Amino acid sequence: MTDLERAVSIFDLEKLAAAALDPVSLGYYASGAEDELALARNREAFAQLRLAGKVLVDVSERDPSTKVLGHDLALPIVVGPTAFHRLANERGELATREAAATAGTAMVLSTLSNTPVEEVAAAASGPLWFQLYVYRDRDISRRLIERVEAAGCTALFLTVDAPVIGKRERDVVHRFALPDHLTIANMLPEGHGELPSGPRDSGLSTYFASLIDPALSWADVDWLMSITELPIVIKGITRADDAARARDAGCAGIVVSNHGGRQLDAAPATLDALGPIADEVGGDIELFIDGGIRRGSDAIKAIALGATAVLVGRPVLWGLAVGGSAGVSRALEILASELDTAMALCGTPTIASIDSDLLFT
Repeated sequence: MTDLERAVSIFDLEKLAAAALDPVSLGYYASGAEDELALARNREAFAQLRLAGKVLVDVSERDPSTKVLGHDLALPIVVGPTAFHRLANERGELATREAAATAGTAMVLSTLSNTPVEEVAAAASGPLWFQLYVYRDRDISRRLIERVEAAGCTALFLTVDAPVIGKRERDVVHRFALPDHLTIANMLPEGHGELPSGPRDSGLSTYFASLIDPALSWADVDWLMSITELPIVIKGITRADDAARARDAGCAGIVVSNHGGRQLDAAPATLDALGPIADEVGGDIELFIDGGIRRGSDAIKAIALGATAVLVGRPVLWGLAVGGSAGVSRALEILASELDTAMALCGTPTIASIDSDLLFT
């Protein structure tokens, strides 16, 4: 039996990945901002929320399938956008895409992928969505969106919580930069595919400071809607008033996110932010959440608070580092199996049967 087959939890995969990755890549994937309090807070919020399962419910058959952004998914767990997959495995985003399709779920591809969107889209069937950073030069973003549409992606996830890069001290210490053979592949046609290395900071921080637009505003949401018919999901919201503004602007959904604890270290845990946001806009637009999801039962907690689906980032990267496509598949299998068990023990045989009355207070 291989180490991958012996892994029974996402935490097992994380330990294996820590041994497999070089220190610079591990630091980039694992780190949070500053004291990494938001990073820890995300996980603590899930750990502290309890579920009061219903008994004497027929759970002899469970169905975790659901509909998200018009797509039928096998489970409410989506592969969230994370950058630079080829730091973990030579096939990178191609391997991740194949595993997501095998699991019957969607993948959100990062602007900062090491593989062009066209190649990732062609690697497998199934929903592919695209995470967008807006560049200072709007023509660059316009051309990228045209490529995303042509490749067959069916939604845009606009990241709004990174006008600058948070102080990720592990990256600063390591002077994080991509190896010479890797690029920001989607930006090669625009001449911005190289991640600079600097003597005193992370290369990603330098890249953002020079190219990504810190003046991004709600007016740019209107601009995006004027140039594409793809549904737009705003990623990086932790306030109910911002969620309401996204709804009023015509967005298809939002991701309640603090960027995996990598931006504002004083940010609230995403699970703590989800409830007030769901109270404000729940039922009007689709709600996603990321940050701290490590167990299948975490998906139930998020759905009980009003989420449509959850996005997972680091668990996918740990699987990718350990076993490529098979490793990502193993990560998703673990989460799906835990979700199935939790659904049975909560007395919720379908996703639609998961409601706030499960939450124990």
